[in-house]
Amino acid sequence: MVPDTERPPRRLLHALGRAAARESQRRDIERQTRPDQLERSVREYLGRTRIVIASNREPYQHVRRNGSIRAIRSAGGLASALDSVARATGAVWVAQASGDADREMADDRGRVSMPPGQDRYTLQRVWIDDEERAQGFNRFVNGCLWPLCHVVYVRPQFVAAHWRAYQEVNRMFADAILEAAGDEPALVLLQDYHLALCAAELRARRPDLTIVLFWHIPWPNAEVFRIVPWKREILEGLLACDLLGFHIRYHGMNFIETVSQELEALIDRERGAVRRRGRRTFVRDYPISPDVAEIAVTAADPSTRAAVQRIRERLAIGDAQVILGVDRLDYTKGIPERLDAYELLLDRHPEWRDRVVMVLIAVPSRVDLPEYQALGRAVAERVEKLNERFGSGQRQSVYLITENLDFRDLIPYYVMADVMAVTSLHDGMNLVAKEYVAARVHNDGVLVLSPYTGASRELEHAIQVSPFDVDRLSGAFRQALTISPDDRERRMKSLREVVAAQNIYDWARKLLRDVRRLHLVPGATWPGGRR
Repeated sequence: MVPDTERPPRRLLHALGRAAARESQRRDIERQTRPDQLERSVREYLGRTRIVIASNREPYQHVRRNGSIRAIRSAGGLASALDSVARATGAVWVAQASGDADREMADDRGRVSMPPGQDRYTLQRVWIDDEERAQGFNRFVNGCLWPLCHVVYVRPQFVAAHWRAYQEVNRMFADAILEAAGDEPALVLLQDYHLALCAAELRARRPDLTIVLFWHIPWPNAEVFRIVPWKREILEGLLACDLLGFHIRYHGMNFIETVSQELEALIDRERGAVRRRGRRTFVRDYPISPDVAEIAVTAADPSTRAAVQRIRERLAIGDAQVILGVDRLDYTKGIPERLDAYELLLDRHPEWRDRVVMVLIAVPSRVDLPEYQALGRAVAERVEKLNERFGSGQRQSVYLITENLDFRDLIPYYVMADVMAVTSLHDGMNLVAKEYVAARVHNDGVLVLSPYTGASRELEHAIQVSPFDVDRLSGAFRQALTISPDDRERRMKSLREVVAAQNIYDWARKLLRDVRRLHLVPGATWPGGRR
């Protein structure tokens, strides 16, 4: 044995370990695709082909705050991730306007340069001024398609007027996309279930366009989808795309099986392709990730640590451990189940009542729908009762934050949180889980993750537990709070290695590589001239 006097001090060993971890993280980040590499890949794969991104949610909105206009970056995982792609590629991004000062900051064609002060790409805003049409569209996507695709036992609503509004808005998006594309060759990247009919509109008017749609939520099995009155129209709209992307293979296979059940088509399961009426659509899976380097650099910045301290002081948290949740206020996110499990933890283990707080960032969404209004009231009432039971003095037991935070404003919360609770009842991916891991630059923190997220298939070293089992979820919270430092570091290091292995630029590069490999862009050539 080595005498104690010859052993390095424990503090030195920990310092050396942290230094080695930082060096490993630096190498991981260097291995990721960078924006400049993505730009080169775009030129190699697509030549002069223009890129048009289209999504319902805009990456930035202009809002009036305290007498001035401010540009707010969307806190949604999809919008923040694709913002990185748009900056790297110089794309035109078509999206529905949502800010109360959006029109004032755009030109007469609805265009504004983004990001603010950098002018890396063009945001082309779409206004749905007809209130009845806007409401019908929102109720179709959120009251029909959203519950249909998520196993949360909320009945989809099938209303013919809402379907007509959905068709009309998809035509409006198609008009805006064609304006953005001009007369040049273009690759159109449609995003999500809001635009399922858009490809068919584009194809009828510009058959030369290359069209990709990425479906960011689960695709249900064929038995579930068959109840939709307009199922054939939706499937035909999606099959007008050259390439359909899903987060996980299971959802892509569900789509192929749905087509097999509902339409006459030639199915090639081995190649992941559907041929119908002379057109072939490829189906692929691409697990999406955030901009890991951006998050890590911001998390490590001294200003973020200062922001963490300000948050602790403002909320009077003191030195209590923090369980964090970051979600839209949506019934798919398992927020009531999370609160039930937290209450059970404090009931069974009173010693934690003064040693832990829950910070719940739950941004209201779809507030015109009764289901969401009821959820908002239920969560607020639940938080109030928990604070009456377990709060003490100035410190609350649960802090409910319902403001729409800028993406960068979220990172101090990720850094502050000892435990991140992602309790989705059903999710396509859930980028919040990956964003939290990316922010844990010191290999600390614990992720409690629902197995019903796409992210769970990659993040195997999280504490995975069903949110439907409140008893086990409560036990998972206690496990996360009491886990040994060595086990915590081991788990987070493994999670960070997975997240660091790919980022949003890798995701985009793989998707564009497949566009090129599948010969979906007319006239483009492989590097070196190969086809």
